[in-house]
Amino acid sequence: MAKIVVIGAGFAGQTAALYLGDKLGKKHEITVISNRDVFGYVPSWVWVGVGHMKPENTVFKLKPVLERKHVKFVHAAAKKIHPDVGDQYVIGEEIGTGKEVRLDYDYLVIAPGPLLNFAGTPGLGPDGGFTHSICSLPHAVKTRDAYLSLCERMKKGEQVKIVVGTGHPGATCQGAAFEYIVNIHKDLVKKGLRNKADILWLSNEPALGDFGVNGVQIKRNGIVQKSDEFIKSVFNDHGIRYQVQTGVTKVEEGKIYWQNYEGEEGVTEFDFAMLIPQFKGQPFQYIGKDGSDISSKMVNPAGFVLVDGKYGLAYPELAQTPEAWPAHYNNPNYPNVFAAGIAFAPPGPISKPFTNKNNLLIAPAPPRTGMVSGMIGRVVAMNIADLIEKGTMTHSERMTEMVAACIASMGDNLWDGNAVTIVMRPVVPDRKKYQNEYGRDLFVSHLEMGLSGAWMKFMLHHTFLWKFKGNFGWKLIPE
Repeated sequence: MAKIVVIGAGFAGQTAALYLGDKLGKKHEITVISNRDVFGYVPSWVWVGVGHMKPENTVFKLKPVLERKHVKFVHAAAKKIHPDVGDQYVIGEEIGTGKEVRLDYDYLVIAPGPLLNFAGTPGLGPDGGFTHSICSLPHAVKTRDAYLSLCERMKKGEQVKIVVGTGHPGATCQGAAFEYIVNIHKDLVKKGLRNKADILWLSNEPALGDFGVNGVQIKRNGIVQKSDEFIKSVFNDHGIRYQVQTGVTKVEEGKIYWQNYEGEEGVTEFDFAMLIPQFKGQPFQYIGKDGSDISSKMVNPAGFVLVDGKYGLAYPELAQTPEAWPAHYNNPNYPNVFAAGIAFAPPGPISKPFTNKNNLLIAPAPPRTGMVSGMIGRVVAMNIADLIEKGTMTHSERMTEMVAACIASMGDNLWDGNAVTIVMRPVVPDRKKYQNEYGRDLFVSHLEMGLSGAWMKFMLHHTFLWKFKGNFGWKLIPE
């Protein structure tokens, strides 16, 4: 009987656990260890952050769902990983008691989600800082409360300054920040307060609508349309100011300090700011059989797990090497250790990085959340099943092959709401397969805005909660 341990229960970890339970749960031992006892549907935290959805409608308890799928659940924070052959186990700390938990494994999936590196930008974040976040449910609730308090000030006639975007030169998840800023706009319009707010988009993207994926491009009627033109028209229509090519370096009360591509330094004042932090890998200890630190064999300097990608390529070469992106997501030194979702180390950025004259690197990190996380979680689970049942892996999917879709709501009302629907093929450009300057299938890739997207966003919330609960037909719903 094989023992499989999954660290984390987000999009990647929960997907992996469901597939593992379905394929192997009756014959082998599968255990999920997570410091949270609930699954959180992250995309809907945007709505929580503006007060349009109750927090409890975005979560469900993990243990009953997993046990129904023949998967054990341990509510503990993983701390140490011992990957050497003959003595492979995870040490965790039980939530509530602090007791040490040991989980032996034959196969390990590392999928704990990101460390939110607020400390990477002095003064950033809701805990000891001056900005807000929607990257965790408690933070989204705090953001909601602060935003609604701001609305009360506006109702009394006060003019306010709102800033939304990225809070670090290397941050990712620009899509979530974009969704939040347009939801704020829509909410203020409905409240009759839009004229009381100056709203600014502040981002490290090289161009508006880049989203850390080198933008989105489509071809219709022989004309190439680009996301920078599309998002610019949205912001202009909504009266949202924008500033890109900017890395936030420090935050003080009411002030955001930044540098841009030209090396200029500036200060932006605010009354309310929601800035996405840099993501890093979780700070697990990786310990060899002799007690030594073997982190260099497991993770990169940011704490992301090294997998079967080609690392060290300069950006121009990486942009022309689609096979540099991992296919199986297992560690080359410990091939029975897999990483899924944000936890795996990408071979480099998707969007072109830039270092200014002050030696500040401004480079959006590759997004590896949402649909991408789910797809990787499935690939990892199926490969582990392959290894146990067949002795070889038969599943692979590089980000240079993935089709990914994203729907960014612009208000959640099903009658006058709106949403931007984005489809990319592939997520990471493949300039060898697609012979155009963008490296994408311009016919399959899609970009549009309309009421139908709002309906799709609403349906996705309920559909994916159904899927992640492992309810009837869950495998028919694509990741």
